[in-house]
Amino acid sequence: MRDAVIVEAVRSPIGRRAGALGEIHPADLSAALLNALSQRAGIDPAHVDDVIWGCVAQVGEQAGNIARTAVLAAGWPESVPGTTVDRQCGSSQQAIHFAAAAVISGQCDVAVAGGVESMSRIPMGSARRAGPGVPSSGTLLRRYDGVEFSQGTGAEILARRYDLTRSWLDAYSLESHQRAAAAVDQGRFAKEIASIETPDGSVVPLDEGIRRDSDMAKLGALKTPFDADGRVTAGNASQISDGAAALLVTTSERARSLGLTPMARVHTATVVADDPVTMLAGPIPATAKALRLAGLGLEEIGAFEVNEAFASVVGAWLKETGARRERVNPNGGAIALGHPLGGSGARLATTLLHHLQAEGIRYGLQTMCEAGGMANATIFENLDPRAQH
Repeated sequence: MRDAVIVEAVRSPIGRRAGALGEIHPADLSAALLNALSQRAGIDPAHVDDVIWGCVAQVGEQAGNIARTAVLAAGWPESVPGTTVDRQCGSSQQAIHFAAAAVISGQCDVAVAGGVESMSRIPMGSARRAGPGVPSSGTLLRRYDGVEFSQGTGAEILARRYDLTRSWLDAYSLESHQRAAAAVDQGRFAKEIASIETPDGSVVPLDEGIRRDSDMAKLGALKTPFDADGRVTAGNASQISDGAAALLVTTSERARSLGLTPMARVHTATVVADDPVTMLAGPIPATAKALRLAGLGLEEIGAFEVNEAFASVVGAWLKETGARRERVNPNGGAIALGHPLGGSGARLATTLLHHLQAEGIRYGLQTMCEAGGMANATIFENLDPRAQH
């Protein structure tokens, strides 16, 4: 039987809004990752059958099928096609799922999955404002009694529903920064990050969003923009960011024929949909479904990446699953590192895969909430025979 294995995974540093990556065209940022991936994997791009690339705001510089424009900007052969995926924040995680399905089914032998978002150059919400009308039709709004679909409101709903206090959310966020800072200091991101050269010739080697000077007092002083008496703030939510990530997906047989050594296999991949008003609770049923399909128990998963869109998302997930806190986002998450929407799913996968290898962990699971109440979940299996649970 054909399988889907990951040969290499690489990501850019994550830049702050209007930061060091803000001057780079998103197609060029994507191209840099494509070339870093092919160089690290040691594969001729001519062997790639398709590039499947996630991107949320597909307007302006990110319009026109950025997967294809990135391939051409990278100098790859014109024979390499590309397609762009939008499953909101899960776009590049879905790209991994599509790539895995394509190689397992035999539609292609080698695929690149990943994604990009330049939120400095294409501000969040640009696609919704790009043309006449709004995405929510009158029929849709009548179904939900005219409610406003807001992720911030959904984050507040989760905080109240799961009794996650403002102090808990802030403490979780502070720990995310501390874990990310420790990961940098201990060199844990070194193998997954490809330094990016900017148009002025300077080099960006590290993530920009980590706040080493953050503390509970600073976090506690921030306003709650979604509810005057709320709990969700900019400090306990993900950062607006720029970034990209890419993974090389093929079969075990094709990897052997090309002389490539796989890191892991895509063990299980799934997607679910949940209440679009609460919107952010999807990772809970997605995790349950992935474990059920995989035939694995929660304790068999040695590491989790749960996207920190908001601290309340992870808090709700922790309470529902009962997962060990130390196994969840061990190197920090989007609160500290940033959340470049279309690139985040591939970024989480890249971080998770390198963590599995570094720590000798056999199984890892990633999941993330997505606008509209959806959520993807993916289980990876480390192929190193020495890996343990």
